[in-house]
Amino acid sequence: MKQASTLFRLLGNSTRLRLLRVLMHDRFNVTELTGILDLAQSGVSRHLGLLKDAGLVVEEPEAGYVYYGLAENDRNGNATLWPALKAELATVNKDRSTSADDARLQEVLRIRQENFETHGDAKQLVPGRSWAAWARILGHLLPPLDVVDIGCGEGYLALEASRWAKTVIGIDRSDEVLRRARALMTRRNVSNILWKKGDLAQLPLPNESVDVALLSQALHHTDNPGQALQEAYRVLRPTGRVLILDLREHEETWVRDRFGDAQMGFSNRNLEKLLRSSGYSKVKVGVGAKRTGDPFTVLIASGVRPGNSSVRHKRKRS
Repeated sequence: MKQASTLFRLLGNSTRLRLLRVLMHDRFNVTELTGILDLAQSGVSRHLGLLKDAGLVVEEPEAGYVYYGLAENDRNGNATLWPALKAELATVNKDRSTSADDARLQEVLRIRQENFETHGDAKQLVPGRSWAAWARILGHLLPPLDVVDIGCGEGYLALEASRWAKTVIGIDRSDEVLRRARALMTRRNVSNILWKKGDLAQLPLPNESVDVALLSQALHHTDNPGQALQEAYRVLRPTGRVLILDLREHEETWVRDRFGDAQMGFSNRNLEKLLRSSGYSKVKVGVGAKRTGDPFTVLIASGVRPGNSSVRHKRKRS
């Protein structure tokens, strides 16, 4: 009876139940679990220690990491617990915290897949295989170009573009974010990026001054995505291209409070319509990344500013 009482007290904590709910999908290391649950690493480690001591979780060292998974054998006398616990957690109505857990869980699984992680499957071990390397080598196909990263955040995409671009201009409205971007550029010893404070709807650039405009997960943060696309059009040179990564329409309303999303994503048709109505030609919209069970699908899109210099946007900014 004492053992049962201890077990049920352990399971009476919502954070530990969230942990077990996540571990029912796969095994994860502490860093991944910290990201999924959006908790401090010390707290995650403490809860994992309690679950491990109770025989509910096991540690599995692999490739320099320690992964945590469910202890679903009868060694600790808990095997009969799992069917009931899994059935109960499966019926939990999703609230803000569990919806966010699920979304971040799928993001971790997506990153694993795109990074060619093996996770114990020796057949998948191919030394040197990397999506990042393939993305970078595609830059070898491009001539030196002037690029603007609109809504650049902390500058990771701008740093990648700087590998093949002539110049990169990173624009964001946050002074603190731009400070971190500059620090990152210094650490990476990069010299061809210029950082500017500005808004998607009013870029601090003159007309027809760049060859490529990047909008990565930026459009859903603005109340007027059409205006943002028109501003990108304004600063593009004739035959210049806009490249977009954004979310397909979804129902995860919690992102409004957590990330300040103004748009709940875009349908393929709506994004194409926005591009065409902003003046772009050769518009393409498709799926960039999608996982079964992931509430977020990444759309990719592109458009070309027509080759003849247009009077569509006569304003100049510097």
